[in-house]
Amino acid sequence: MEPLASKLRPNKFEEVLGQDHLVGKDGILTKMIEKNKILSFILHGNPGVGKTTIALLFAKKTKMEYYTFNASTDNKAKLKDILDLTSYHNVLIIIDEIHRMKTDIQDYLLPFVENGKATLIGITTLNPYFSINMAIRSRTHIYEVKDLKDEDIKKALLNGINYLDNDFTLSEDAISTIIRYSNYEIRSALNILESISLVVDDNIRVTANIVRKVLGKATLSLDSGEDNYYEMLSALQKSIRGSDVNAAIHYLSRLITLEDLDIITRRLLVIAYEDIGLANPNMPTKVLNACNTAKMVGFPEARIPLSVITIEMALSPKSNSAYKALDEAINDYTKGLGGKIPKFLNNNYLKSNPEAYLYPHDYKNAMTDQRYLPDELINKKYFKPKIENPYEKALNDRMKLINKIKGYKE
Repeated sequence: MEPLASKLRPNKFEEVLGQDHLVGKDGILTKMIEKNKILSFILHGNPGVGKTTIALLFAKKTKMEYYTFNASTDNKAKLKDILDLTSYHNVLIIIDEIHRMKTDIQDYLLPFVENGKATLIGITTLNPYFSINMAIRSRTHIYEVKDLKDEDIKKALLNGINYLDNDFTLSEDAISTIIRYSNYEIRSALNILESISLVVDDNIRVTANIVRKVLGKATLSLDSGEDNYYEMLSALQKSIRGSDVNAAIHYLSRLITLEDLDIITRRLLVIAYEDIGLANPNMPTKVLNACNTAKMVGFPEARIPLSVITIEMALSPKSNSAYKALDEAINDYTKGLGGKIPKFLNNNYLKSNPEAYLYPHDYKNAMTDQRYLPDELINKKYFKPKIENPYEKALNDRMKLINKIKGYKE
């Protein structure tokens, strides 16, 4: 009666899919084991990508005595019982949902991690740079468990068939459909596969329509070739980006036919910020309102607000200047182009030197000549407005005034 997903849980690093940067031949966790240099680290990533599996496999490979602790449900007393063992030997602790760890528990744990008596493996679905206390972050290494790709889920499905009682095959469109409905979670994909095995006979070739029938989804043919769902989402976005209103409505109609409201609204919200952005800064709010309305009323009425907002988005001015600016800044930072934050922005420095920071609201135009970029990046320009858009032209004019006051080069 063991579920298929449990049967196929990896028993060694080589069986983990899509995470070679961590557990592959040259992966950092593999190297830790090979060199017997066990460091504390945090694994972060979306649900179903293998964080817990990797943590448990790593713990077993270390040959250390390891314990699990759930920051949501376990209390300080349990942690104390574990850490008391460090008087006899070092321990390894796997902490699930580490972003929920209470401050008093963190404070108790930190000295043990600091002196190496306890090695920590944290697991979280949230971005640790925002969700985890800096004291924990500074004592650990942070590794991303990446989202799985189509070929990873496909490999798991084709392997899973071999563990089922009946003998059937999956068409390519069936595999694509399972991947889409599993939201790229191997566990969910294998659960779907196991459900399919209950309703099909031997020697059957399972199609996308059979998958949808098992899942209780409408049995619909998108066209004779079974269009890739994500290709249609991409076509919708490209049509809106390209200001082709009729094409946008066409692809929206094909997506609405499948009644997958969540994924349609998510894509429309992305488009609002990615492709329209500062050219029409009220658009994201309009899109959010339309999407919320669509979800409240549900299908078939949801098609009405979706059609209205799609037309308005397609005909709106477009700009990607905001997110392009951020991407360039992120790229610079990851390449090591950063530098120290100026002293007058550092709160610790300001405690003894409060006069160093000039409060903008005390000055004309709410601006001072203080420049906030690190010295290494002075005069670096990330935001490059598209001045053909009235709103961005106004931002550009404002930016010129700011640059003049601060002494930045034009």
